[in-house]
Amino acid sequence: MNNQPTLVELRALAAIARHRSFRKAADELDMASSTISHMLTGLEARVGSRLLNRTTRSVSPTQAGERLVARLLPILSELDTALAEVDATREQPNGLLRLTASETVSMLLMQTIIPRFLGRYPEMTVDLVAEAALVDIVAEGYDAGFRLGEAVPRDMVAVRFGGPSRMLAVASPAYLAGREAPLTPDDLAKHQCVRSRTPNGRPYKWEFEQRGHALNLDVTGPLTLNRTELMVEAALKGLGIAFVPEPLAGPYINAGALKAVLQDWCPTYPGLYLYYPGHRQVPAGLRAFIDVLKATPIGDQSLIRSACDASWSDQAQGGSVGLHP
Repeated sequence: MNNQPTLVELRALAAIARHRSFRKAADELDMASSTISHMLTGLEARVGSRLLNRTTRSVSPTQAGERLVARLLPILSELDTALAEVDATREQPNGLLRLTASETVSMLLMQTIIPRFLGRYPEMTVDLVAEAALVDIVAEGYDAGFRLGEAVPRDMVAVRFGGPSRMLAVASPAYLAGREAPLTPDDLAKHQCVRSRTPNGRPYKWEFEQRGHALNLDVTGPLTLNRTELMVEAALKGLGIAFVPEPLAGPYINAGALKAVLQDWCPTYPGLYLYYPGHRQVPAGLRAFIDVLKATPIGDQSLIRSACDASWSDQAQGGSVGLHP
């Protein structure tokens, strides 16, 4: 074959095969969808074989495409490793760092960590995607992600970020007046509860534990919300018992506007971690970001703990936990 495929074309083919989408592949490679489509048409013409099955709604590799991609992936991986090793010798890292985190964690990163990182390494750019669902960072092409330590896949390297936290059941004094406060989670059946839904639309089950005895309850109540701040507001209005992050409820508890119930049933859980693939050479940009992450004091500890609570809610209640191979 006199006219060999270019590296860009081969990376585009691998990205399309991974995402089953021209648009997502284009986003990963920072190209236009039309450019990638035209590029793959030219690649197919040169290799003399159809590599992709295209319809108006989907795209997938043909058998020939699958075989080619299977041979390409280890080659591209080795190339990335070699380039990362070269990059590691630079005094100043450069290039793109792709991160994924929940909205709350993204807000936390934007407080001090990312501004400090970009100020220290002006040749770096950061692509931070804030999304509720947990994703497979390998399949989606991210350098690193954030989630609770207990949910980090075993083949990933994890870096601690933030401390432990917990959820609390709270209600206003007005709601509790004339009612018997719950002594066990089963007593919640006698109360109005402010329910919530996870980002994937599922009802959020309240999780309790005491001396090794765990309970997951799908509580009942007249109101369902999808944000913890609104749940705190509903509890303040006397609409029932809400199950919310302790940092959000704490100021109202201290002021007497809310009372915590079932505290002995509300255990702490691990904090957040940055995680990345353990079988790859760590890019210089990611190493530099981790150094900044470790060295940066976090001013708003309550936001860290709220971020833990948000991530815990997504993961424990069936958010798209993309476990990697």
